[in-house]
Amino acid sequence: MSKPTIDDYLENGMYGQKQTKPDERRKFLGSLRERIVIALTQSQVREKGVYKEVQDSLKKHPEAKLLLNGNMSYTFLSKYIKLADTYHVSFSMVTNKDIETDIGLVLAYDHAIDQEEIYVQKKSEKAAEAKPKPKQKKSLFSSIKNKLF
Repeated sequence: MSKPTIDDYLENGMYGQKQTKPDERRKFLGSLRERIVIALTQSQVREKGVYKEVQDSLKKHPEAKLLLNGNMSYTFLSKYIKLADTYHVSFSMVTNKDIETDIGLVLAYDHAIDQEEIYVQKKSEKAAEAKPKPKQKKSLFSSIKNKLF
């Protein structure tokens, strides 16, 4: 690598340090996709109660860091902050007023772990999958029709 020039120093001062995958970092609260253990959207963080998957991940990965979207209300984030304290996981509030992201919470390492699935399914979707669909009753006409034909 060549020595940094005066232009490089000026560029760093005006625009900040060069980053790899800046769009991905903005989306995932400053982290990269390959470092994430689990992620929740803002709507999931706003739901009542905490997700069991997040609680289990905090137990399994105490060395990871919990990143919380600082643009969200503290009332929604406080339950996850308490959970992080319970399992001795460090956390940080990430606030960037210029960037909009739908991510509300991320549990990530400072190195790549390449977890296949990082998103948690919403509670309402889980309930819909677990509940079997009721059988539809046949109308009188359809039962007569089936017997005749």
